[in-house]
Amino acid sequence: MSNENALFDDDFEDVFSEDPLSDLVQPDMEGTQSVADEPAPEAAHAGLTADNDSHGLGHAEPTGGDVMLPAISIKLFYERAETRGLLEVCAQDRRMGRATIECIPGGIPAAIAYMSENPTPNLLMIESSDSAGQVLREIDALAEHCDDSVKVMVIGAVNDITLYRQLIARGVSEYLVPPFQPLQIIRSVADLFVNPDSPFVGKQISVVGAKGGVGASTIAHNLSWALSENIKVNTTLVDLDLSFGTTALDFNQETPQTVADALLAPERADESVIERLLAKPTDRLSLFTAPATINQIMDIPDEAYSTVIEGVRRNVPYLVLDLPHMWSTWMLNTLVASDEVIVVCQPDLASLRNGKNMIDQLRAKRPNDHPPRLVLNMSGVPKRPEIPVKDFAAAIGVEPDVILPFDPELFGTAANNGQMISETDPASKSAQAIDHLASTLTGRVVEPQEKSFFKKLLGK
Repeated sequence: MSNENALFDDDFEDVFSEDPLSDLVQPDMEGTQSVADEPAPEAAHAGLTADNDSHGLGHAEPTGGDVMLPAISIKLFYERAETRGLLEVCAQDRRMGRATIECIPGGIPAAIAYMSENPTPNLLMIESSDSAGQVLREIDALAEHCDDSVKVMVIGAVNDITLYRQLIARGVSEYLVPPFQPLQIIRSVADLFVNPDSPFVGKQISVVGAKGGVGASTIAHNLSWALSENIKVNTTLVDLDLSFGTTALDFNQETPQTVADALLAPERADESVIERLLAKPTDRLSLFTAPATINQIMDIPDEAYSTVIEGVRRNVPYLVLDLPHMWSTWMLNTLVASDEVIVVCQPDLASLRNGKNMIDQLRAKRPNDHPPRLVLNMSGVPKRPEIPVKDFAAAIGVEPDVILPFDPELFGTAANNGQMISETDPASKSAQAIDHLASTLTGRVVEPQEKSFFKKLLGK
């Protein structure tokens, strides 16, 4: 942060000197109030979710996934209780788990007084509703007490490009104006502290079954195929069921090296090593298969899972995790850190109980993310009593994204042939449902499949 004015103040038109809040109009939305009406701290962040995220100057929607912020110190000098409440919501987010956050009232004057007697944090967030000219003068005064390495984020009252440019010229890292949501703040902070050597991470999609035998692995495998071959995005499928994973069987692959090799030596699992361990059944799809035997009982440290998963995420736009039916610290951490979670259930009582427990816990730990998605699999088994879909959704608290019918012939044929259902019968309801799920997760449409002349001759 610099206290040298790159642009002359005489050339700056202070259009907000009379009333800095006169042009600030916020839409009527739940949990968002005008600056003049400060809400109580406990009500300040009501209704703030990822679904109504908005954006300000200098910030754009990320194209990859979200990662944990490094262990940084953040100090907010706020004027409004609403802003403090917003940052308190951010502090509870999974991405901010390593950051240390402190909120101090008083705006920029309080920041100047504090910085004159205390060390500079990694990130300084300051709020001001003063006129543009006054903000610039106070920023210049603040710069005299800050280290050059500090990142500064200003929360202002007016959406003005000239003020934004003046602040950036003085070394301010970001300028935001309300209304904004937790994810906008979190992603703006993440943009400031991203590792320049590894700036990209793919979106992590975790698929887990509410109980054993619900077909979670089948969903994960077919979803990976739909993403790569029907949506046309590069995808990696990682099978983390180290004892009984079926990825190699389902894709008809022989893989002498597996994900266990990376997990047993995570310190060596860099980009080149991971690339050598992956199998590639198609140009866009890569597989990290599980071991084919149970000769070795592996006690994998929790940190190894996160290290390997993060390594894979840095090399592919979409990562699908086929998670085993178990519950442990690394499982919970993996689900919480995911960009999307898919819970696979059958319409029975055990799935309802287990699925609701998982969804409720993940919702609490991921308040600013999309709720876990529900897939109802094997619906309509003959002569089997089932919970009606409407009642199941009402009890579990989530509407199913897709409902897959019971079709043993289709799924059995695909499994025995080492194929995906989209290869076996792309026109089937199940294949179309998986494609719909892939489209929902990516925001892309399914591209029409092209049959070559030789495939037509072979009847494929």
